[in-house]
Amino acid sequence: MKAKTPAAEPALTPRPASAIRPSALKQAASKLIERHGVGHAPAIQRGVRQVAERWWDSDGEEAAFESFCVEQYVPDEAERAKCFARLEEALEQVDGHLHEIRRELHRPVDLDLGPVSRVDFLLQDVDLWAHVDEDLYRAKVAFLALLNFPVHTLEERLNQGPTWDRDAWARSRMMDRFAERVPAPVLQGIARAIQAADYYIAEYNIRMDRLRAPDGTGPFASGLRLISHWGLRDELKSRYDEGADGLRKQRMIYQVMRRIVRQEIPGAVRDDPEVRWCPETNEIEPNGSGKSAREPDTRYMHLLEVFRSVRSADPFAPAAPTFIRRRFELDRQIPEAEVEALIRSVLESPEVAALAKRIALRLGRPLEAFDIWYSGFMPRGARSEEELDRVVRARYPTVAAFQEALPELLRSLGFAKERAAWLADRIVVDAARGAGHALGAARREDKAHLRTRAHGGMSYKSFNIAMHELGHNVEQVFSLCGIDHWALNGVPNTAFTEAFAFVFQSRDLEVLGFPPEGEAARRNEALQSLWATYEIGGVSLVDMKVWNWMYAHPTASAAELREAVVSIARDVWNRWYAPIFGERDVELLAIYSHLIQAALYLPDYAIGQIVAFQVAPRLKTGVFGEEVERMTRLGRLTPDAWMRAATGAPLSTGPMLEAARAALEAER
Repeated sequence: MKAKTPAAEPALTPRPASAIRPSALKQAASKLIERHGVGHAPAIQRGVRQVAERWWDSDGEEAAFESFCVEQYVPDEAERAKCFARLEEALEQVDGHLHEIRRELHRPVDLDLGPVSRVDFLLQDVDLWAHVDEDLYRAKVAFLALLNFPVHTLEERLNQGPTWDRDAWARSRMMDRFAERVPAPVLQGIARAIQAADYYIAEYNIRMDRLRAPDGTGPFASGLRLISHWGLRDELKSRYDEGADGLRKQRMIYQVMRRIVRQEIPGAVRDDPEVRWCPETNEIEPNGSGKSAREPDTRYMHLLEVFRSVRSADPFAPAAPTFIRRRFELDRQIPEAEVEALIRSVLESPEVAALAKRIALRLGRPLEAFDIWYSGFMPRGARSEEELDRVVRARYPTVAAFQEALPELLRSLGFAKERAAWLADRIVVDAARGAGHALGAARREDKAHLRTRAHGGMSYKSFNIAMHELGHNVEQVFSLCGIDHWALNGVPNTAFTEAFAFVFQSRDLEVLGFPPEGEAARRNEALQSLWATYEIGGVSLVDMKVWNWMYAHPTASAAELREAVVSIARDVWNRWYAPIFGERDVELLAIYSHLIQAALYLPDYAIGQIVAFQVAPRLKTGVFGEEVERMTRLGRLTPDAWMRAATGAPLSTGPMLEAARAALEAER
């Protein structure tokens, strides 16, 4: 789709000029080689080049550059190891304490603590972290690291990584932070745009009890208030056991979602307990005319601001000069084309088409678009939402009760008593303002935070989210506090932490005392995994295509972006979903709130589903807690290296498709 309104391309902040000519670079390298010998030549040439690429006029003239390189090159490996150890130690403390400051400044906005004051809105824009890397450059610390340690490309890691030891991996990962040199004002602009989008989404609640059908009836219980998209989706998924009444609710939620994506939702509807709304006709009451002006293109303006902010960093990342490339090649360490190929291998598989037919048979009706969230293969599909709510509220009536129960909960999952207590002591549970999230620590003396929605008491939905976030937190604790090198803390990319979150979330009923039963349950799990990956795969492609569209149309308005998102979502649907669902031009795949505030995050969910399916068998055949710890302590290797070490095989959709095929054949 082409943008309709021609306009000048928004100006990007120019990259500061470098004071270093090629001749000066060559001269500095020659002096070092002459002093230390030709055996050091490759390392010297690379290090000097890395410094020159990031040396600005403000850092000094050529003489200062040459003097720095000659004086700060470390030829002795033992001394270099000490240099790395000290850098790692210092960066952990700097990053860790600043992370804690940011968490405190954001606390009133992130947590359900009542109305946000004007001072708290301002405090969330205070970003001390934005200055850290530039301070490291100004103090020449970053240049010392660049001179003595290589900044590796993805290709180098893929080719050479299998031969590296843990020290080599840790040094390589430490240098990721110096791959770009982005000025503090640019980083602050990115933080402000994402924070604004986060708050917009966190406050996007729909009063379900105020929804009305054209005949004036309302099917939802009094007091039901759901956040978009998480709450709406989960409410829809929970109604498959209610027959005609549940179908009525699902169709109404579907209309709500379409209004949100198309930005047709009346502006007066969001989180207003006094307004009744008919999603089918888009009429509201009370209103003199029976109509309300739609919400302005606020949803897409936030997405546009996030795009513009991260794009402003492009001139400062010569190795990956677009945010899309940085997301895939630097963050995920998987090329965009490979991610798309993985997703398409699921979308185009015959197993998906066969599974869709099985779902239609189970439902006793043709599939409707919202059945992309069919939950009947999940164990909870046999139990009503109300029953599960009662069980959860009896066991975890408050967030504090969930916190107190963490050691026993972790033991029920398969962690030894001592390890369960060790983990629980490093996790703090908070009541989230939004849908919930996991916020890890950045230094080993700090604690991870589990945020879950608990408005009006803990429900099954909030417990299910809490189990998902607990998976993140357990990974975060082990991969920080239980790892050999701080520079390797974490997992290869966010898709891998999502994998552990999915595994924990899938065991929520076991924790509540409803263990899955027998081979039939295992077959259902395989089918549910495939259907969930099919759903999120399309959502991921929409996210990827939207970002490519924005880069192709950097002058687009919010209205033009809205039209593009709707068009892209329909195109993806028409290609991979309409042949199965029998309905065209559905924009449902664009409902995810991550599309607006998470900056090209959604592909991690698709990859995470694939990783989770490969990881899960290992967790089931071994002792769950021990296997989780073994895998998460591998650290931030490349996805390929991590998968081979964790499961003995590369990342692939093959196991998921094979298991689904076997499950389908067994139930013929």
